[in-house]
Amino acid sequence: MTTVPITTIPKERTGGPYVGLRPFTSAERELFFGRDREARDVATIWQATGLTVLFGASGVGKTSLLNAGVVPRIDPERADLLPVARPAPRPGTPPPGANRYVLELLSAWAPDRPPATLARMTISEFLRTRPVRRDRYGDPIPVLAAIDQAEELFSSPVQWKAERIACLEQLAEAAREHDGLHLLLSLREEYLAAVLPYERRLGPGSRARFHLQPFAREAALEAVTGPLRHTDRSFGPGAAEVLVDDLCTVTFVNDEGRRTRLVVDEVEPVQLQVVCSALWDALPPEVTTITIDHVRAYADVDRFLVGFCRRALQEVATEHGITVGELRHWLSSHFVTEHGTRSVVNEGLHETAGMPNTVARALEDRHVLRAEYRINSRWYELQHDRLISAIRRPESPEASLDQARRALKEGRWDVARELADAAARMAEIDDTWVQAEVQAILGEVDAALGDVKSAERRYDEAIATFVLRQQFDKVAEVLTAKGRLRLAQGEYAAAVELLKSALTWASGDVSVQHALGQALWLSGQPHAALACLNGAVERADEPDADALALRGEILADLGRARDALRDLTRVHSRLRPETLAARALAFALTGRLDAAEQEALHAVDSIDQSGGPAGPVGGPDGRGPALLRAARTHALLGDPALAADLARKALEMPGLPPHLRRQAEELVTRRA
Repeated sequence: MTTVPITTIPKERTGGPYVGLRPFTSAERELFFGRDREARDVATIWQATGLTVLFGASGVGKTSLLNAGVVPRIDPERADLLPVARPAPRPGTPPPGANRYVLELLSAWAPDRPPATLARMTISEFLRTRPVRRDRYGDPIPVLAAIDQAEELFSSPVQWKAERIACLEQLAEAAREHDGLHLLLSLREEYLAAVLPYERRLGPGSRARFHLQPFAREAALEAVTGPLRHTDRSFGPGAAEVLVDDLCTVTFVNDEGRRTRLVVDEVEPVQLQVVCSALWDALPPEVTTITIDHVRAYADVDRFLVGFCRRALQEVATEHGITVGELRHWLSSHFVTEHGTRSVVNEGLHETAGMPNTVARALEDRHVLRAEYRINSRWYELQHDRLISAIRRPESPEASLDQARRALKEGRWDVARELADAAARMAEIDDTWVQAEVQAILGEVDAALGDVKSAERRYDEAIATFVLRQQFDKVAEVLTAKGRLRLAQGEYAAAVELLKSALTWASGDVSVQHALGQALWLSGQPHAALACLNGAVERADEPDADALALRGEILADLGRARDALRDLTRVHSRLRPETLAARALAFALTGRLDAAEQEALHAVDSIDQSGGPAGPVGGPDGRGPALLRAARTHALLGDPALAADLARKALEMPGLPPHLRRQAEELVTRRA
């Protein structure tokens, strides 16, 4: 076998001689250690067997073994070796009539041929176009074809199922027609059962399986120390042993905080690479001999794994539009038992323990989860016991609070509560501000779910703490939330007093001014409400849409139609039914009757479709005012019967303020 020497790797190179999370390439075979026996065995089996199935868990190193261990051991004089292929279809539309899986295989096996030519071939036709190579005795040598990540052939989008099956049929036909074809399928072990129906056809002469396991301790030591032979660094006596022992030691923490240490006899290759890469980068540049002290000072295995886990979770969270906190909470709740050990979770048709299956598979791709088939179904568990502490270790209370607020805005009350509770648990004793933030968030959740007493109690606790800490903007924020809660209960006078108090703590806060304007209007003080909203709208660089809409609604109620339309036509979002109805009333008052009728019908339809309060959660119910404005509009349109009917419906709505009730009663009485 011919080898290519590798030049010395300087200490400054990121990752150095360790590849981290990515697989080894064939060019890095002299950095690949710990797999000599496995590489030799797989190479021997492949050359002697019609079908070889190499299987193992995600992250165990199948691709690395194939690239840097098996392929370099194949003697080109004794075997016709095709480049390693992967059947994952590329994005886009394949050429007409082409099988996208077959095209990927042929493109990898013949990279110099035009895709348009390959698209018209079957696998058998392709093999027939290749010259038959012979050994020195004149006998044909075997053709070795390896398909990495072959699980793609057994699990694919539904719309490509026919092409996937056709590709397998072509492989079986090629194995039958070409006696010298030796296939190697490398796949995750959970897909092994899917291969069974095809084994005899893909390997008509002989078949073999090879189960790739994690590193044993001695192999792990070789994988740690071997790559440094090509650098100007080396491990001192006992240093590599300390590192491997740390990788073999797992600490469990149960729900009661009790710690249990367990020594295992295996090391996951992906974890070894993560830790060694991080150690290489953390060492000072002048270090040439890595001592036990260096390992203990810089090779914090748990910290490295926490970093690895954090990056993986952040990538998946970003891809799927969820928060890292949600992801961490889901993993901790379902994949870790109360005793601090790994738990297995079954994959459903669309979700795994309440999370979309696409999220679980993305975590499997990043070596956080591993999957296997049991009793004809797919089960997930954490890739390694070592990840338990990384999953359960909180990032910071600030991160959980930010994620809780995001969940609150999106109306995911249970998630917001769980994240706020998590922030409280991870806060230090003297982090009183965290506890206050938690109480404020939990108050919002209680308010949304209708638990008024609990919400007010939490608000009061938060206010007291923020006052002591002189966080006046937070005091105003919680007082505003409490005022909105009173508005939702129809206690308008109490809401006005609370919101005036909030304004004394934060005089220029637009959200407080908007809430106070709403409270003043609902309490029958429209002119005072307008004065308050003028400040919220005119002082802001970018007018607040809610404040602008509310001012326009009040102006329409007062009959100032042109002023109302000036505001309402500037509102392009948040078009609640009460805003639509205000526009309808303003159009009717200015004689634009067709537009008025359309807007009124739209407003009433919006109420019917929503089936619930039109206003924001924790705020007043906007359905009554919307129906009253629609009623006034139809009265101006000359339809007193419909106006009276809508006014009656407005009177049936909860929370219609007294001054608006009088208007609705007048419309009903006028019709009678």
